[in-house]
Amino acid sequence: MPTVPVLAALILVVLSSGLFVAVDESGQGESVAAAASVAEEMVFGELPTAPTTITTTLPLADPAPRTRPSAPPADERAKVPIVKIGEIRIPKIGLVHPVYEGVTLTVVDRGPGHWPGSALPGQLGNSVFAGHRVTHSHPFRNVDKLVAGDEIIFVMPNGTFTYKMTKQEIVKPTDTWIVNPTQDATLTLFACHPPGSAAKRIVIRGVFSARS
Repeated sequence: MPTVPVLAALILVVLSSGLFVAVDESGQGESVAAAASVAEEMVFGELPTAPTTITTTLPLADPAPRTRPSAPPADERAKVPIVKIGEIRIPKIGLVHPVYEGVTLTVVDRGPGHWPGSALPGQLGNSVFAGHRVTHSHPFRNVDKLVAGDEIIFVMPNGTFTYKMTKQEIVKPTDTWIVNPTQDATLTLFACHPPGSAAKRIVIRGVFSARS
């Protein structure tokens, strides 16, 4: 098991690689989206429809014994397979969008990207997703409108997992601690802030609420 200094080193790698600014809203990633189209999109198949009634009596799905953010790829614009892992739904802002594995620009230009090594939706730990607010499909454009208690739903191949928004934070681009693991099932969404600028990051936090 990596020691605390090793984990800290991984976070420093994230910072030094510039991956944390992979959600830069400068619009210069348009060519990357074209390059990404050559990658084969691997889909789990038809995802289940989120039920209208959600139960809170079922346990988490496949709890991870321990998670930590993976080190980023050397090239954040590398051509990688575009792997769809599920769907995010935020009723408050009318968002329904596929989510993908990875946080390179190649991936995030397609839609919200899951930070490798962080918990998957429904697992114990911090499930982290990066997304755009202005460029491409701008799925996180209105996340600033969320308030405590709003639902953030993930429809995954192994179930539907609902989180309740707990708080909003504005942090610096260097504040990579937002991806740190947690002991409970939590959620972190982040994007550039304000819209059209990469000066800061908006962070939406949530806690696991239900599985169905």
